[in-house]
Amino acid sequence: MLTTILAAAAAGPAKPNPYGLTEALQQGGIIAQSVFAILVVMSVGSFYILFTKLFEQQKIMAQAKRVRASFWNNASLREAAAKLEKDSAYKQIVDDGLSAQEQHTKLTDPVEAHDWLHGSLARSEASINSKLGGGLAFLATVGSVSPFVGLFGTVIGIYRALIKIGSAGQASIDAVAGPVGEALIMTALGLAVAVPAVLAYNWLQRRNKSIAEDLSAFSNDVLGYLASNGAVRPAARVAAPKAATAPAKA
Repeated sequence: MLTTILAAAAAGPAKPNPYGLTEALQQGGIIAQSVFAILVVMSVGSFYILFTKLFEQQKIMAQAKRVRASFWNNASLREAAAKLEKDSAYKQIVDDGLSAQEQHTKLTDPVEAHDWLHGSLARSEASINSKLGGGLAFLATVGSVSPFVGLFGTVIGIYRALIKIGSAGQASIDAVAGPVGEALIMTALGLAVAVPAVLAYNWLQRRNKSIAEDLSAFSNDVLGYLASNGAVRPAARVAAPKAATAPAKA
């Protein structure tokens, strides 16, 4: 052990790696640096969208739990809507349904109340789903484009290696190691940006689908309530009473 330490000290400080990322960017020039900057922007944007969308989805999922627990226990739809959060997606559906019911009485053309209410609630759902889907197109674009951006850097690196081989007249390791290493780094960076973006896109899409199903079910319940003047509503979910425990014997 002591011999190894003394030998390392005698050898002096370790030489820096001439084929690292920084060196590859310096050798690659403006093209390699531009490709790297584009991939960094794509990666940062992907993770920003991932975390913001997760926050939005989690918020709506929490609202759904509260709606399932206590919404239909209220005496009227207006009273239940007043207890929801101001920016709640479920409150938006209820408000749009109540507004559509009021507007139907002002129509001069004969339109079935059911069709009018259904259309209004469907538009409300579509508006919420559209907000939830915002930014996912960027993830899909990053997932499909970033490998090709990295491939562009790869092609430039290989091209530089071929130029060095032609200038030197022989394919020595020293001549081509830098450009080839740069090409491989760009390929790896493109894949490193694409894979998280694709995974995030698929995961967020699956969660959005689950949220859309809950919103659709709630919208259908609201439609039934409005179309029946409150006669049709989901069964109130009241917590089951705890079983009484038998007194302990003396």
